[in-house]
Amino acid sequence: MPYRPKSTMEQWRILQAVVDAGGYAQAADLLNKSQSSLNHAVAKLQYQLGVELLEVKGRKAFLTSAGEVMLRRSRLLTQQIEDLELLASNINVGWEPEIRIAVELIYPKKYLYQALAKFHPVSRGSRIQIIDTVITGSTEMIIEHKADLVIAASPSVPKGYIGEPLTVTQMLPVVGQAHVLAQQPELDLNELSQHLQIVIRDTASKPKDVGWLRAEQRWTVNNFFEAIDILKSGIGFCWLPGFLIEDLVKTGVLVSLRIPLSSARVVPLALITPKEETLGPGSRQLRELLLAEHKNYQSGDNNESPRSY
Repeated sequence: MPYRPKSTMEQWRILQAVVDAGGYAQAADLLNKSQSSLNHAVAKLQYQLGVELLEVKGRKAFLTSAGEVMLRRSRLLTQQIEDLELLASNINVGWEPEIRIAVELIYPKKYLYQALAKFHPVSRGSRIQIIDTVITGSTEMIIEHKADLVIAASPSVPKGYIGEPLTVTQMLPVVGQAHVLAQQPELDLNELSQHLQIVIRDTASKPKDVGWLRAEQRWTVNNFFEAIDILKSGIGFCWLPGFLIEDLVKTGVLVSLRIPLSSARVVPLALITPKEETLGPGSRQLRELLLAEHKNYQSGDNNESPRSY
């Protein structure tokens, strides 16, 4: 006899909403449903399963130990249903209305812009959303499937995902011309750690300390341009992408520090597709254009010799 589910996807979605919102009243506002209907749905779910999932204390609902396990598994199930429905939508419509591209901040975006310029005439009106990410923020975009395409530093690619190599970025330690270290011919990492470091804020919801963060004093900013403005005033040092500061170093506005065996850090970057099975045709075409753009530069096309930063 074929198996008949005791529960419905709607019941699990309501349970998730009650937990995420912190209670029935808050979830009712989010879902635009009556509180009594949510109470009934969860109560019926618990009765059908024969397991207590929630217990109410005051005005808040809390998961039982069994509820935590069931909720975690239900999230995987609802995500799979969403992916399945998205796949059906893409097959039916044939072209996604929006393409989300998460881009690690140290990636030279000129390649992406050139690919987008070629994509625009055939984009069929697809909206493009470019999201800047930093360090573990890129990892989060991959794991939580928040973007169709993700350009991330290769060390940030989580297990279970494969990245297509794109390019490398050279990170350089620099200071402003008025900084005391600008006049020092050579220094070591221990000496550098005694000075103020300007760091870029990790975009993950729960950021982690990664990268070169040995300095005791740190100022955190949102992007490289804010960091450069601070460096120009003679305050602090920062590891910055070579392609971004090339002209500033040439003109002496910024000074690249000379550190034996550590004057540069090379970071490989890769293109990752978090949800290959549900990727729409527009995203696939844009991915191919981006890969071709990098291949052209590596082969020396476009009248420019291949470069790595």
